[in-house]
Amino acid sequence: MNFTAYLSLFSALSFLFFGLACFVNPKMKTEFKRYKLASYRNLVGFLQILGSLGLVIGVFYSPVLVSFAAAGLCILMLLGFSVRLRIKDSILQSAPSLIYAFINGYIVYITALA
Repeated sequence: MNFTAYLSLFSALSFLFFGLACFVNPKMKTEFKRYKLASYRNLVGFLQILGSLGLVIGVFYSPVLVSFAAAGLCILMLLGFSVRLRIKDSILQSAPSLIYAFINGYIVYITALA
């Protein structure tokens, strides 16, 4: 496996964790209320899990699937970053969403070249 595959699996594991947390973690429920997006919590969790599965399956079977899954997660994280800016969270609170957007954007860029 190459660096991009390991990065994809890292992202996949992260989003599997975050996606599941949207369904079971009470703190996530509180956070989505704070974002004024409580009604989107389950959708976001589902999309994160779906993106995670797309990355894992794609690493082993289809670079095109990796690109689509990473693009979806990148967009999701850019939207998350914009929400953090809108509610005036600190840079430290906002940084993870931007970092994950860059990671998944990089994955899209590299896999699109392959």
